[in-house]
Amino acid sequence: MTIKVLIADDHDVVAEGLRFVVEAQPDMEVTACVQDSREAVRRSIEACPDVVLIDHAMPELNGTEATRMIRSRCPNTRVIVVSMYSNQIHVLRALQAGANGYVVKKSAAKEIVVAIRAVHNGGRYLSAELLDIVIDQVVRKVAADDPLKRLSSRERQVLQMLAEGHSTSAIAIALTLSPKTVETYRTRLMDKLEIHDLAHLIKFAVQQGITPLD
Repeated sequence: MTIKVLIADDHDVVAEGLRFVVEAQPDMEVTACVQDSREAVRRSIEACPDVVLIDHAMPELNGTEATRMIRSRCPNTRVIVVSMYSNQIHVLRALQAGANGYVVKKSAAKEIVVAIRAVHNGGRYLSAELLDIVIDQVVRKVAADDPLKRLSSRERQVLQMLAEGHSTSAIAIALTLSPKTVETYRTRLMDKLEIHDLAHLIKFAVQQGITPLD
């Protein structure tokens, strides 16, 4: 099965370089090579190629917005943004627009074939140097949205033990606390989490990865 690829880049040298690499593959075919994002969108809507390689820095309509249009009209077409930019905002905006891959131009020659195969098979692809950017963003988002940030270390301990089915007296013994203190921690953590019964507390603990389901 031949993978049909459309290339959109307003730099002739880059476009021809990508064409050369793609057409060197026996199972890939460049169906069009355009220098305008609007033309890329139009051609994609008409033919729905398997993969579109598009530069971000295109005049009038940038590659990220073109990606959004292509993906909305041709959901089965996979899009890889090929860009000289490797900063966080460009990468994240491209992914949010629906890009399935993001390859930095300086490494495109050695990565683009792998990227095409990855996205064509239903996966995603990021240049290696971009992984830290995305992982850092995910970690920051999780930290920003983390409801456990409201709890103290001791409250998190009590939460885990409650979710694991330990009684107040057992928790008190394990943590060298009085049962009354454990009850205070329990009341406080449930108030902070706005959870008012043990069943929902256990469900919350499982969802947050505090304790396994079994």
